[in-house]
Amino acid sequence: MASIFTKIVSGEIPSYKVAENEEFYAFLDINPNAKGHTLVIPKKEENKLFDLSKEEYNRLMDFSYDVAKAIEKTIPCERIGMSVIGLEVPHVHVHLIPINEMDDMRFTRKAKLSNEEFVSLAEGIAANFA
Repeated sequence: MASIFTKIVSGEIPSYKVAENEEFYAFLDINPNAKGHTLVIPKKEENKLFDLSKEEYNRLMDFSYDVAKAIEKTIPCERIGMSVIGLEVPHVHVHLIPINEMDDMRFTRKAKLSNEEFVSLAEGIAANFA
């Protein structure tokens, strides 16, 4: 059965896309820790990060780097935190989270955004994606 992220990539489920290439897809988390919290996924459905080949892993990190730089240009923050947990969805995903303090990475605080805010953020990050 396809994961929710595979359904997002295929367009079955809508998302706030910020970047995409032939291999990866980045979109705003709809339950964000902070404004600009973005998920980066391989389009290929793979459950665990280290089940990717080294080459796929390195390409995922390169793509994530470019997305993080775009987020950094869009969202004022101290830095972009990165987390790969992967227990909640059986599909590799990298969390890129604008942070100002350690608690921003705990997944206990959630930001509330309107649809308009999500759209504006996605457009802003996409415009800064190299």
